[in-house]
Amino acid sequence: MRRVYLDHQATTALRAEVREAMLPWLTAEFGNPASLHREGLRAREALEQARGQAAAFLAAGSADQVVFTSGGAEAINLAVKGVAYASRSRGNHLVVSAVEHVNVLNTVAFLESQGFACTRVAVDATGRVDPEAVRAALTPQTILAAIQHANHEVGTVQPVAEIAQVTAEAGVPLLVDATASGGWLPTRVAELGADFLVVSPHRFYGPKGVGILYRTRRARMASLLHGGPQEGGRRAGTENVAAIVGAGVAGELAGREFARRQAHVGQLQQQLWEGLRAAGLVLNGPQLGPQRLYTNLNLSVPGLEGEALVLRCDLQGLALASGSSCLSKAVKISHVLQAIGLDHPRAQGSVLFSPGMDNTEEEIRWAVDTFSAAARFLRQMSPG
Repeated sequence: MRRVYLDHQATTALRAEVREAMLPWLTAEFGNPASLHREGLRAREALEQARGQAAAFLAAGSADQVVFTSGGAEAINLAVKGVAYASRSRGNHLVVSAVEHVNVLNTVAFLESQGFACTRVAVDATGRVDPEAVRAALTPQTILAAIQHANHEVGTVQPVAEIAQVTAEAGVPLLVDATASGGWLPTRVAELGADFLVVSPHRFYGPKGVGILYRTRRARMASLLHGGPQEGGRRAGTENVAAIVGAGVAGELAGREFARRQAHVGQLQQQLWEGLRAAGLVLNGPQLGPQRLYTNLNLSVPGLEGEALVLRCDLQGLALASGSSCLSKAVKISHVLQAIGLDHPRAQGSVLFSPGMDNTEEEIRWAVDTFSAAARFLRQMSPG
């Protein structure tokens, strides 16, 4: 059966160049970077080369501002909890948006259970955070603000640089979650004004099992994993050299290909929207353009459930995602769709299309036809 994959915001396939770079570190090159012999030295050199590649990808001032973790979730935990624990004597208040990824929201909820406080800033109907709303949320006790670069569900590109000006004026460090945008939009930390920034290489053709955290030197951050001196003492544990090497190459490729990725995938996004709009689907989030991540097309199908559509499409060979999930025989709506004010039927019918570099215009035409057929089938099956 033919398979067309349009879920690139969930994860991406490993690029051939990344796989080739990783392969020696999965076979003959098995040294521990902490060892003093030649095998250890080669591993250590590979690690630092990847750190330099990651720093260049983020336009960081120095490679030692890059910390490798086991993934985006750990990097976010390290930044949020690390700042909170290091700054407890100065304050206990955090500011986040209402549409942050659960990695941020659940980490903050854990801190709240330990006595910290958090303000969740509301968004408009497109999912955009108003910088002035962030300003109003800050207090003398605020120790960290966390804002996405782009939303993982509706694709909203946030005014991060404007928000950074607000937080900088208040002397509050800013964490930018770029796990949805990294590798697709430029993530130059100085231009964004980020004190911390997180990317997930597996979402831009790198490997799973590695995350990249940028931290400016002036920002305080306590360690969460204690043990050896790895990662400058910020994250103990023997490094996953193969994955880190792959992350470095994935970042280097992305840095060279931003314009080509935007041109190709943006065209596929437009083609998808034109085809599916004609079938009666409704767009969720901002209009296509600079305010929306071009890998993201979140649509609702009136009268149908998104999860049922995704499962039906999967049977036909089309891989998509849904903003709703079935738990305990009840359909649970995502916090993002709730925050932008979608009513329950529209949120329940949401489906996320996420094209990537390997998709073709012919595949998009086939996906439009396949999805439309799936919707017709489910409507015929509906008791109404």
